Amino acid sequence: MERRVAERLSGALGPLGLEAHAFKVGWYNAVLQPAFHLPYPDDTLAFVVLSAPSMFDKALKPFVNKERLKIIRDPVDQCVSHHLSRVKEKFPDQRVDVMFDYEILPSRKPKFLAQTAAHVAGAAYYYQRKDVKLDPWGKKKIYGVCIHPKYGGWFAIRALLVFPDIQVPFLEQPAPVDCVSTDEKRIELLEQFNFHWQDGRYRDIIEVKERYSEEQKAYFATPPAERLRLLGLTQEAQ
Repeated sequence: MERRVAERLSGALGPLGLEAHAFKVGWYNAVLQPAFHLPYPDDTLAFVVLSAPSMFDKALKPFVNKERLKIIRDPVDQCVSHHLSRVKEKFPDQRVDVMFDYEILPSRKPKFLAQTAAHVAGAAYYYQRKDVKLDPWGKKKIYGVCIHPKYGGWFAIRALLVFPDIQVPFLEQPAPVDCVSTDEKRIELLEQFNFHWQDGRYRDIIEVKERYSEEQKAYFATPPAERLRLLGLTQEAQ
């Protein structure tokens, strides 16, 4: 069952520069405190959805051109939401719960922890402070970051799809590719991400096969309020 769902998702999302990686809810809940657990049985099938660098040209720009008068908030969020609502239509006999990376609960906690989901699904390795043997940061707060074996840091985690009626007790967990394997490199990665994230150097901590285009870099480097203009949208449309 998982394979059939995965193939259908791949067929729908692949041409848009989006990827879906399967996992069991139990894998996710096992590594988090109860306050962050997803409220489903352990064997429930879920998918974490990533956007590859190609999503900008394959999905975002066509979406903006088609929907330019309906863009009322963040174009990327609206684009992903639009396409995932269409994906749900491909499963008319299944309940599909969709959670987006920007959604929060009334408690102000995120609906899901995106980087943890990507790690347990084997999609990208979530490098954290605990992955460094000789910690040089003392009492500083250090945030972790996911690195993809193909895209490095040039990708984003967009959403979670949960299929509450599909149980996959025999699904085998893939390990994420540990592509930043030395202590020195992990320290460099976390230093760059925490203290110099604006320059984006952390994204190239490994040799990547695909990265954002110059146009895409400029878009994400622009303050959100000014991004509509870059896409040829007027403030009136907003």
